[in-house]
Amino acid sequence: MAGYLLGVDVGTTSLKVAVIDENAKLLGISSNKYRLLTPRETFVQIDAESMWTAFITCIRLLRDGKGIDMSKVVGIGISSLCPGLIAMDENGKVLVDPIIYSDRRSTEEADMILEAVGAEKLFQITANSSMAGAFSGSSMLWIKRHLPDAYKRTKYFGHLNTFLVQRMTGVFAIDYSNASYTNLFETTGEKKWSTYLCEKIGIEREKLPELHNSTDVMGGLNHRDIIELGIPKGTSVVIGGADTPCATFAAGVTKAGDVCESVGTTDVLTICVDKPVFDRGFINRCHVIPGTWIYQGAMSFTGASNEWFLNEFYGELVLQAESMQNAFELMNKEADQAIPGCNGVVFLPYMLGERSPIWDSYARGVFFGLSLQTTRKEMNRAVLESCGYGLRQLSGIAERITGNKIKEFTSIGGGAKSETWAQIKADITSKDLKILDMCDMAPVGAALLAGVGAGVFKNVYDASDKVEKKVYKVVKSNHDYDEVYAKCFEVYKSLYPALKDIYKLNAQ
Repeated sequence: MAGYLLGVDVGTTSLKVAVIDENAKLLGISSNKYRLLTPRETFVQIDAESMWTAFITCIRLLRDGKGIDMSKVVGIGISSLCPGLIAMDENGKVLVDPIIYSDRRSTEEADMILEAVGAEKLFQITANSSMAGAFSGSSMLWIKRHLPDAYKRTKYFGHLNTFLVQRMTGVFAIDYSNASYTNLFETTGEKKWSTYLCEKIGIEREKLPELHNSTDVMGGLNHRDIIELGIPKGTSVVIGGADTPCATFAAGVTKAGDVCESVGTTDVLTICVDKPVFDRGFINRCHVIPGTWIYQGAMSFTGASNEWFLNEFYGELVLQAESMQNAFELMNKEADQAIPGCNGVVFLPYMLGERSPIWDSYARGVFFGLSLQTTRKEMNRAVLESCGYGLRQLSGIAERITGNKIKEFTSIGGGAKSETWAQIKADITSKDLKILDMCDMAPVGAALLAGVGAGVFKNVYDASDKVEKKVYKVVKSNHDYDEVYAKCFEVYKSLYPALKDIYKLNAQ
């Protein structure tokens, strides 16, 4: 079967749409921002209707700006940040806009889940812990406790791909990679909703949508907004998966031992495995590849910390630079002027809590080791080095579990091409980085899944193999600073345990 494939990726602040052909050649990509809802400091939601409008705008940009013939589209697939918990009524009306991973309103509910189930039992079933925002079960429980009318009217809780599929086809569904982040799914067992966990946590099993493989076709397109843009009515809509599994699938992470780093607002180290053996340091989930799982070392605010530092301490660069990318490049040049190890300055990038490996919503950012000799350039470099220390910590956990040494990993995403940052990460981890030329892999991965579902590709392996994985640059690790980085890494690892109780005290 020939034709175009459309992939949509819902990111932290914007939505992207990519169109590829039957040879996985990228024909065009577009992006459009949507509104975030932040009525309180700890509340972070996506405006669902603004997101839908961004989706339509992206398709129009590709049709009118790139001249892509939308009548040739034979499949639509979805990638999305995870979780993005949404509550809908029986007609698909949004009752609660998507609550995303950085939302911290349900800290009390996350603790209630751990108390009701027990941390050990929860990990045995889901391969994960419970943390506000990071897993959507606590957000469901928050809605039940604080928005009882919305909970009562909720027909289905779902994630962002649930919403988009329902809007396009009328069908409610969710895939396994998203379900892994709910605290209600048997990640380690039969890949089904856990009746036991639903009862213990207090979420009605009937409010959870049907589970599917990421390549399953949910139905035919029937929404007028999209049909009017030229995509044929009845086009196959595939459920897709979460953003990191989709992106790493496109990058070639399809079998046990494959490793990839995705660099954006967050930094995620992904390791593919074919046995359900897990560690609490990672987020663990089903991959979009059947018969595999992935460990995800998800550092929530490494890229966000870098952007925060640019905006707060390099305002003059932002004003003078030709673009934000140019501003980051200028900031990186100053970071290059600081010596490795930053004269003992170490940064913790836990700006609104952290997922892997500490799982603490109370944690916050810290600069440690400041002196009267510290300048902006040391603090700048320390922010970049913190990601390297986090990757070193997470890759060490992966090597311990699997028994396999990681010598190199692929790097993708918007921040991957920062050569200063890449060299820092390579040197700290003692691992080579292979940076791929394509940044926007998640919507391409979604399009590939659509191609498998629509019969354009034989299977997921055929689909991934067709993607041209052009290497932008290989960054070799330099061992000249091993000693100073080893010392700073020990400081980095020691800081959180020393501050853990103080974090909670500070939040009270």
